[in-house]
Amino acid sequence: MDKAASRLWLMRSLYLFLAMLVMFFHLLPLDTKPDRWPFPELLIGLTFAWVLRRPDFVPIASVTVVMLMADFLLQRPPGLLAALVVLGTAYLRSDGQGIRDIGFLAEWTTVAVVTIVIFVLNRLILALLSVEQAALGPVLVQTILTVASYPLVVLFSQSVLGVRRPSAADNMATGVHA
Repeated sequence: MDKAASRLWLMRSLYLFLAMLVMFFHLLPLDTKPDRWPFPELLIGLTFAWVLRRPDFVPIASVTVVMLMADFLLQRPPGLLAALVVLGTAYLRSDGQGIRDIGFLAEWTTVAVVTIVIFVLNRLILALLSVEQAALGPVLVQTILTVASYPLVVLFSQSVLGVRRPSAADNMATGVHA
């Protein structure tokens, strides 16, 4: 049980570290010319991939802190995208077992729909509040890149980081019954 608890806290810390790393690279000025392609929201993909594989590694409090910090650091309206991602994460967490059982293509489709809803609601709420926003074109490209990068995030999470769905043996060892 001590080994399982250590792994749980190690993976929770790894999620926070990866989130900080993604934000660091997002803020890093790699080129002085304006970006031709917007950066995909890898934080959303990482969060959704981990929530659907191991929700215990990504508590809602961690998602809230990470996304709120991203809002501040990336100079977005504080709290709006964070709240929408937390709601999307809660939906995926609640429906996670059903999504996990139907295969990766259905999971990717579900994540794509949740991601698109988050981006659309974000734009609608900002428009209703008369907040100046980025042009629609780059936001659409960013949404498409975010959805397209999801399988790569899942592959990286599973292959390199070992974030896989728990097997029946893992569930029996920790006392969790799916």
